[in-house]
Amino acid sequence: MTKRGFEGLKVWQKARTLMIAVHRQVVPLLPPEEKWGLAHQMRASSKSVMANIAEGYGRYYYGDVIRFCYNARGSLDETVNHLITAMDLGYIPHGLYAEMRALADEVRRLLNGYIDFLKRRRQGEDEPGRNLLVRELRVVYEVADEEVYPPPDPGEAVGEDSHPYLDTS
Repeated sequence: MTKRGFEGLKVWQKARTLMIAVHRQVVPLLPPEEKWGLAHQMRASSKSVMANIAEGYGRYYYGDVIRFCYNARGSLDETVNHLITAMDLGYIPHGLYAEMRALADEVRRLLNGYIDFLKRRRQGEDEPGRNLLVRELRVVYEVADEEVYPPPDPGEAVGEDSHPYLDTS
């Protein structure tokens, strides 16, 4: 049976293999005091690689897909960093680190190839809305001096439409 969707992507399959290896081979070797530290971070970052590939696959516009692939690559680097830390602290042997690193390097190679493919294919380039960008305005919050803005009276109505410090003019 042929796998459909993101599950058919070789890069997702290899990222899944890495995630399973991290969970089953590396995390059990970490000491109990790392359960909520390094172990938690390692599990999360290894899952994030495949999750970002899957989420990107669900997007139509190639720029969105590529952005999620970049996120996956960042999570992959985070996973490798945690593996280095585990080796440096003596939690895992060098041989296991080398095995995991080789697997991560294979994921990186496939991910970079997938990104190159997406850039060449440019799916969704001619779709309506391709040039629309969502931007958030920068909001600056300042704490006012109580002498300038004294606290409101307890009996004063304070709501969305009647806030004492909102300038409604």
